Amino acid sequence: MLKKYLITPGPVSVPEQVLLDMARPMIHHRTPEFEEIFKEARNGLKKVFKTEQEPLILASSGTGAMESAVINTLNQGDKVLVINGGKFGERWIKICQAYGINAESVTIEWGRSVNPADVKAFLDKNPDTKAVFVQGSETSSTVYHPVKELAAITKDMPETLLIVDGITSAGVHDTRFDEWGIDILITGSQKAFMLPPGLAFITLSQKAWNMVEKSTLPKFYFNLKTELKNQLKNTTAWTAGVSLIIGLKTVLSMMEKEGIDNVFKRHSINAEATRAAVKALGLKLLAQDIPSNAATGCFLPENIDGKAFVKYLRDKCGVSIAGGQDHLAGKILRISHLGYHDAFDTITAVSAIEMGLKKFGADIEFGKGVAAAQSVLMGEMPSI
Repeated sequence: MLKKYLITPGPVSVPEQVLLDMARPMIHHRTPEFEEIFKEARNGLKKVFKTEQEPLILASSGTGAMESAVINTLNQGDKVLVINGGKFGERWIKICQAYGINAESVTIEWGRSVNPADVKAFLDKNPDTKAVFVQGSETSSTVYHPVKELAAITKDMPETLLIVDGITSAGVHDTRFDEWGIDILITGSQKAFMLPPGLAFITLSQKAWNMVEKSTLPKFYFNLKTELKNQLKNTTAWTAGVSLIIGLKTVLSMMEKEGIDNVFKRHSINAEATRAAVKALGLKLLAQDIPSNAATGCFLPENIDGKAFVKYLRDKCGVSIAGGQDHLAGKILRISHLGYHDAFDTITAVSAIEMGLKKFGADIEFGKGVAAAQSVLMGEMPSI
């Protein structure tokens, strides 16, 4: 028997109750029944994002929301700043360039978090910058960028937006949209929201909506003014992802029952346990400044082929973790603690890595990583 464990930084495992609710007979999306479900989902998203603004639900991957953020607020020839420290920072640049936007960047080493002082220095020299693009959590390098500190820089700049790709940080790290002064926050269904891929969520501040009125870039399906007009009536401009939105309602109910701050805490404790485990095994962490609570990256011993290692765990052992991208391909592991993930998922991941390392000839002591993780996780074990 090969039992499968999905411990990748998206897609993630989907809770059984969510799967059951999504498997119910299809309903039409232009009905009062669906409108009530949609309303509950919209209100639940507000609690996760900690905002009074209106989160919009799009039938797309997270990249669709990234593109939406660009084409609804900017104009051809605008200057923007991109925090480029990984594959998804690069994606912001590619989207901007596709629409004739002048994307300059603060380029940082993969594994480093951006220094807010560097962003401020750029904006001081370039006050005509229309937006700063950043990943909350850069999934390829497993770092967290200091969103709160960046928001403090742009908050009082009326013509400069802070646009945050929160695809692996929203629902993971406490992200206070209104309080911090974030202008656009996006995320996707297949991460902390414990759903299959197919939905994206985007929230805009009033400052961002003001810039929407000035944007002349072409848009049709991703016209956020059209979506807002419809979603305020608890429907969508185009065909809704009905089953996914039904699942979203269930997920948000689960998160509310757990307590959203407890959701953040659960991610934090499992991330801390994973980092403790890989360090106990003598593996170097990838994130050097602020590690993400969505996934932990670590370097493998130089004599181990990371691609073969990940393939072995997935195909032979049933444990799916992620490898590296671009120049880190074959060199690192990325271990998720994201979404539908608890202490015993962490233990499973760590023990699989220990056994895999041993199989690949690494000189490690069995149980050392597991024990380090257990030491952290014991503090969160329920009382007798």
